[in-house]
Amino acid sequence: MPSLPIRWQRLVKDGCTCTRCGTTEGEVRRATETLLRVLAPQGIEPQLEVADIDESAFSATPLESNRIWVAGKSIEDWLSGSVGSSRCCSVCGDSDCRTLEIHGTTFETIPERLIVKAGLLAAAEMLDESTPQVTR
Repeated sequence: MPSLPIRWQRLVKDGCTCTRCGTTEGEVRRATETLLRVLAPQGIEPQLEVADIDESAFSATPLESNRIWVAGKSIEDWLSGSVGSSRCCSVCGDSDCRTLEIHGTTFETIPERLIVKAGLLAAAEMLDESTPQVTR
């Protein structure tokens, strides 16, 4: 069964993450379960990889935290969105953290529905690649 890799990464400091990333974690896990149910009949299995960013990596590139890739492509690319930033809290200190803008709406927490949509677009592309082409 072909896999649909979903990678999500966030800052982890002293075993904790910020509220924004903590909430996104629940959303990405639910999205993976939803995609598992929806894509099983097509023979595609979503596989979630969760990665930690340490404090030094976060300090150098804070917009890498709360970042999601689906099938090797960033969620903002799948959804024709853009990356922004806003002040975060707690473990992030004074850093501005990643936001996602889709059609004029800014998301600090990435909702399940957007992750599912990106997964479905990626799965559709996978299915197109595996369909034999008929030439006349």
